[in-house]
Amino acid sequence: MDKVKVLEKYLPPDAAPLIGRWIDYFKCEFKISRNRGSKFGDYRAPFDGKGHRISVNYDLNPYAFLVTTVHEFAHLHTWNEHKQKAKPHGTEWKNNFKKMMQPFFEKDVFPPDVKHAIVTYLNNPAASSCSDLNLYRSLRKYDAVKEDIHTVEKLPMLAVFKLKDGRVFRKEEKLRKRYKCTELKTRRVYLFSPVAEVELVQTDNNNAA
Repeated sequence: MDKVKVLEKYLPPDAAPLIGRWIDYFKCEFKISRNRGSKFGDYRAPFDGKGHRISVNYDLNPYAFLVTTVHEFAHLHTWNEHKQKAKPHGTEWKNNFKKMMQPFFEKDVFPPDVKHAIVTYLNNPAASSCSDLNLYRSLRKYDAVKEDIHTVEKLPMLAVFKLKDGRVFRKEEKLRKRYKCTELKTRRVYLFSPVAEVELVQTDNNNAA
């Protein structure tokens, strides 16, 4: 099947032809990947006879898929220009991300709130990557509704929740940007991102000890 037709299943349709051209121009292996809880996408530089490789999670909404795709192509472009001399999310990468996002702004591919979040992110040197919470929250509004799935920041204090691997935690106080959570079985303390997706078990504070 034509790659643009495949890309249209995951991207806003107006964005698919340009991404298809980038795949050809950069001679990049582009893979639509399974869900990876720790990341949306990945770029791997040429190594051991293999060329540029990009993978993006299949289950992202179209706007998140596009932002992640451009993010990874900006890594590729930066590697071509600077090899390992540039920091992963340094000035060179940020400039390329901004430049490569421009055609999609001109096509009005993004809803206004997502576009505003991207522009704010690109103009904010403190935001080191697409883990920027403001951008993540804007993109997440366009996700399909997931029954019984919540972000940690939306849970009440002392709520009990579980991860996909079955481990169960209790939400406790916020420490700077992350939440302190205790695994009930081991009593070990972990720090969770506010936007980590978890399944609520119960909110009865009297039974959460």
